[in-house]
Amino acid sequence: MTKAIKAWDRLSIARMIDRPNAEDYIKLIFDNFFELHGDRYYGDDKAIIGGIGKLENTPVTIIGIQKGKNLKENMERNFGSPYPEGYRKALRLIKEAEKFNRPVICFINTSGAYCGVEAEERGQGEAIARNLFEISQIKTPIISIIIGEGGSGGAIALACGDRVWALENSVYSILSPEGFASILLKDSSKAKEVVDVMGITAYDLLSNGVIEKIINEPTGGAQTDIKSVANDLKKSLISEINDLKSMDVNELINQRYERYRKFY
Repeated sequence: MTKAIKAWDRLSIARMIDRPNAEDYIKLIFDNFFELHGDRYYGDDKAIIGGIGKLENTPVTIIGIQKGKNLKENMERNFGSPYPEGYRKALRLIKEAEKFNRPVICFINTSGAYCGVEAEERGQGEAIARNLFEISQIKTPIISIIIGEGGSGGAIALACGDRVWALENSVYSILSPEGFASILLKDSSKAKEVVDVMGITAYDLLSNGVIEKIINEPTGGAQTDIKSVANDLKKSLISEINDLKSMDVNELINQRYERYRKFY
């Protein structure tokens, strides 16, 4: 793929129903993955999967926002839009990783957190804010990877670690182009007109310092050769995790603080 591809085309690839999801990458990159369930408060949100596995010989905690590949799977996964209990489950696993000194790797693919009444009743805003607050101080390395859509606070709740990467055809934004057009132009059908100025592509994000790395994809998107994409991602993760683990904990947290402080 090349930088010249238009933002709308990249967004269309990011939204493809057959685009590899978190579970696809987990199966190809990690060994002995064991899924854990529940937030210990309300229930188990299937829009977020998480557990323990091995990255080569290193035990890691893996968390992913999971979309389905057909209507039945998407209904089960709430179309990749987590409830508060999903974010609380993720935080529980991250704090467990800190206790046992395991690095954390997050895969993000969501149009946003679920905005239904029941989610608000169970504290959606607080759950996302709690993740941001707690993760900023976690004493173990965290790498987050945007693998499809990274929408709003629903994405940033798991994308506030030490490194944020993005697949070449992924997008990351404060809201969808449809929402952007609806607010500013009073017409959601004009999304295609505003997407270029939003700066949501991986190349825009890299140039603006929002992410540190772009993972290349083959022509047509990651689904055309997921094994190659997963292999490149695995190599990058192994190298970066080794570097982050070698850092003093206080230095790690200070660098994380400075990373996000520069956006204010």
